[in-house]
Amino acid sequence: MSKFKIGEKFKPSPKLKSYYYTIILFLMAIVTLPWAIPLIFFIPITIWIIVTTPMAVFTILLLAWARKYYDTIFYKLTEDEIIWERGVFIKNTGIVPYNRITNIDILQGPIARKYGIASLKIQTAGYSGAKRAEITIEGIENYEELRDLIMSHVKGRPPVAVETYEEKDVNAKLLEELTAIRKLLEKMLEKCPNLTISIYQS
Repeated sequence: MSKFKIGEKFKPSPKLKSYYYTIILFLMAIVTLPWAIPLIFFIPITIWIIVTTPMAVFTILLLAWARKYYDTIFYKLTEDEIIWERGVFIKNTGIVPYNRITNIDILQGPIARKYGIASLKIQTAGYSGAKRAEITIEGIENYEELRDLIMSHVKGRPPVAVETYEEKDVNAKLLEELTAIRKLLEKMLEKCPNLTISIYQS
């Protein structure tokens, strides 16, 4: 039975929290151990504890933040779009229509592979046909199933002609400017009927 249902919110796998913890501990070890271990041989243990305590506290705060951040992540598939939300201090939400999606890449590094999860990087068509990552759905166990489900909603939908909209907007603005210039010239001619305006071409 599919875990992903249209119209219902879903969260990443709980393994994503373990993934975050591993990344944080690994990075903090790289930053701290190269100087903390040699330092213990040159300074008294009490001073060493005072020096390393801020790093330990910072690591604990990062781990607590990672858990809170995981709790804020939600995704939802509707008939027409993908909705996402996340953020601990500032809540971010977004919508990605299916007819803008051009491709979905599966990202799975060695640590994510160890936990059996992957991320879906959803590519969309931007202005001038440029592709960009609109959203990354993180920490999914059944990632191939989710990718196939999203692509089944993408197929058969006409793509959004972003370039056409952009071109229409530019043409509309040019028309407004030309109309304003024409009205200004007409007012000038009304006030000065003897005024002659010549346009020279080089």
